[in-house]
Amino acid sequence: MITDRIAKIKNEFLQFPDWESRYKHLIDLGKKLNPINEELKIEANKIKGCQSQVWLSAELKDGKIIFCADSDASIVKGIIALLVFVYSDSTPDEVLSTKPNFLEDIGLRDHLSMSRANGLSSMLKQISFYAMAFKAQLLMNRK
Repeated sequence: MITDRIAKIKNEFLQFPDWESRYKHLIDLGKKLNPINEELKIEANKIKGCQSQVWLSAELKDGKIIFCADSDASIVKGIIALLVFVYSDSTPDEVLSTKPNFLEDIGLRDHLSMSRANGLSSMLKQISFYAMAFKAQLLMNRK
């Protein structure tokens, strides 16, 4: 469940005493991210508004969204890995109703440069767009 994944992330990050340790953990999350298929690294899957290259793709399986992503920058890859972990395997409604407050709770937003913060906002927008599109698709299929 999405709330369980958020609780896990909060517990993980709050164990670290300083932001240097948290950044290392973020980079480790990025290293553990399942690799995205190369054919998904296309312009249509690129997140606009990121200084680094970030690709995000999604599919709907059994009513739940499965995200996959990648980036060419280690911290940014960790950020997208964090978002994929939290939001993937959730229904469109769960994604749309779960605000990213956990990012403030773990202090991430306060420790990002302006360009990374803008990139994070763009990633969150794209996740919401996927959720809205899949929600509309599910509604259309019911008719």
